[in-house]
Amino acid sequence: MQLRLDAADRLVELVEERRGPVSAEEAARRLFALRSAPVGLARSLLEEVVASDARVAWRGDCVGLEQPLGADLPLERATYVVVDLETTGLRPGIARICEIGAVRIRELELAEEFETLVDPRVPIGAFVTALTGLRDSQLRRAPSTATAIRRFLAFAGDAVLVAHNARFDLGFLDRETERLTGARLAAPVVDTVGLARRLLASRTSRAGLASLAQFFGTAARPCHRALPDAQATAEILLRLLGLAQERGATTVADLAELAAPRVRKVYAKRSLAFGAPTSPGVYLFRDRNDQVLYVGRARDLRARLRSYFRTDRQRPAVEGALAALERIEWRVTGSELEAALEELRLIREFRPPGNARIARPDRYVYLRRRGSSLVCTQTPTVLGPFRSRTRARLACRALDGATEEELGDPALALPRLRAKLRDLSDCRRYEDAARLRDRIEGLEQVVRMLRRLERLRRTRACVLVPATEAGFVRAYFVAGGRFAAARTLPPGDGARVEIAAGLAHVRRLDFAARCHLEPEALDELLLVGTFLRRPPPELRVAPLDAATILKSAAALPASSGAELRRPVRARAA
Repeated sequence: MQLRLDAADRLVELVEERRGPVSAEEAARRLFALRSAPVGLARSLLEEVVASDARVAWRGDCVGLEQPLGADLPLERATYVVVDLETTGLRPGIARICEIGAVRIRELELAEEFETLVDPRVPIGAFVTALTGLRDSQLRRAPSTATAIRRFLAFAGDAVLVAHNARFDLGFLDRETERLTGARLAAPVVDTVGLARRLLASRTSRAGLASLAQFFGTAARPCHRALPDAQATAEILLRLLGLAQERGATTVADLAELAAPRVRKVYAKRSLAFGAPTSPGVYLFRDRNDQVLYVGRARDLRARLRSYFRTDRQRPAVEGALAALERIEWRVTGSELEAALEELRLIREFRPPGNARIARPDRYVYLRRRGSSLVCTQTPTVLGPFRSRTRARLACRALDGATEEELGDPALALPRLRAKLRDLSDCRRYEDAARLRDRIEGLEQVVRMLRRLERLRRTRACVLVPATEAGFVRAYFVAGGRFAAARTLPPGDGARVEIAAGLAHVRRLDFAARCHLEPEALDELLLVGTFLRRPPPELRVAPLDAATILKSAAALPASSGAELRRPVRARAA
């Protein structure tokens, strides 16, 4: 069943991407990874997927989107069925329905009601019993889930479905309806939570059912039973319909748009990601003035870009960028490592607001000796650079009064400081102990960073990844704590020439004279360290030896497909 639901979601995306009906042959090839699919075979493969999802329908031998029934009805002429469920848990498929309550609204007047207990065939648990008052003994005499769902579907008919937090209730109803009939519910759905948040934003900050019932003074009081909760939701809906009409809503489609949460509004921009390849690369979010809002990288551009429009779990800075998004630009690279380096370069160039969590190079600090202590400075030294100025300052305060050996190697001060922390705690000097604890934590982080940098500075290797051009290899020469050179190795004898040039760069650079790291070099070094610690399948690491590099490059998997040869792709709104 889950495979069929996933296939239906991918089919809807394909039709939306094509902006019109898609032939059965193409849909079958894309959904089932077939090289060819005659019309008859394609229709037979897609028949169950199309029949089980109300969002798509056959258009001859093509598949197109289906308009929800009743979406164009005027608000005052539409029939609404407000539904509420009580369940044994929170997850459809694992938890079961134990009660259904519904109220029909016809011509903006409360009409018939529906109520039934449901036998979930499993114990409902003490928490549900305490919350709802329902007991296993009551439910054992109730109708089965299939019988209750059939009765509810007969009651609802083709009315507009309404629920408070519709994602929860419709998740259970969709699953049980699909198991019973083979198709999901096709009616338009309105969520009173989203509608209340939109229409009452300046009047109340709470959109819970009990809070709204108190705000509007409903006659029915929600009590975690299906019918009373549905009655309260129905009264709330009637009040919200009047406010929606004041906002200019005239049809059910307008009402659903008002009720759409932010994630649904962002979802409407998913067409901006259509056409993205499945290759590694970087992407730039741009606003209507073509300013860069956010820069990111991906191993699979298509999957990464589409993920932004499928979930509401985004950082606030990224959510703000998505709200102002008007165009997505993507640039294909040969590997994820190359995409990561390009992402760093673009962030430094554009400084997009959505990447605010990434420290700017001009804010990095170093540690420098001053008398018998260390101080923070932006003058490059061998101790640094550090991204966190706060941690560096705490480390400096922890080393006040340190010995010469401890100033030369800050890790030597940690045992002494930990012993002092224990003494302060034993003497109940808790405020002094708390300050010292924070300074020790800052020093520990600085010491870990220094050790990591020391290991990376000793790295001498050639990192090989596929290049953008098919058959070519990208070689990054790492030595002395920085990228000494980056060369593209062509097929044939030309690779020897490029390898020799890269090794010449390594030999020519006088790393002894450049004993400190610049912030830009630190970012690149930490990045390559991450890839060396967990290398992706296409990455190879070779010592700085021409023959070994050439052999590793020959064994590298070739870049795949024509999509890698696309230099730049952009999609306009």
